[in-house]
Amino acid sequence: MGAYVGSLIYAFSRQRDLFRPTVQKEHEGSRLTMRQAMILLAIGTILTTIQAEILVGAMQPALGEFGFTEMFVGVIVVAIIGNAAEHYSAITAARRDHMTLAVEISVGSSAQIALFVSPAVILYSYAIGRPMSLLFNAFEIAAIALSVLATHMVVLDGESNWVEGLQLMSVYVILGLAFYFVP
Repeated sequence: MGAYVGSLIYAFSRQRDLFRPTVQKEHEGSRLTMRQAMILLAIGTILTTIQAEILVGAMQPALGEFGFTEMFVGVIVVAIIGNAAEHYSAITAARRDHMTLAVEISVGSSAQIALFVSPAVILYSYAIGRPMSLLFNAFEIAAIALSVLATHMVVLDGESNWVEGLQLMSVYVILGLAFYFVP
């Protein structure tokens, strides 16, 4: 959790501007005040939490009917729907040619889950008396390693194209199929 906070401080204190392309484009849309942005963020967080609870409850009947395992639902379905706002932001940034921002959103989301959310959930599980752990089986570790390796290979050169995006999507589909068929 400390590493995540440190990465946020580093990302926001560097002198480079991740949110603008090399050629400054004309301002699009209106700007929010800090207070408006925080209120909007709080409302979005509350709505996402409610939506996630509804989704998890609605998935119970689908588990048996479609043969979904809890692992598949947690790793694929909930992850896609729960992060829809981040996916939309990354796609919007990419369409505006803000590729650095699009990649930062995607990679930052993963780092946020790994370095902050997972440890927070583990600590919370102990606080409520239902201890969890971060023990992964070999398949899960291989999936994480493959994801990190594929992402590293794509962002290593600092450039992107549609083929690299297609390759990342293919890795995700392959992992999704693997999590569907592997118990």
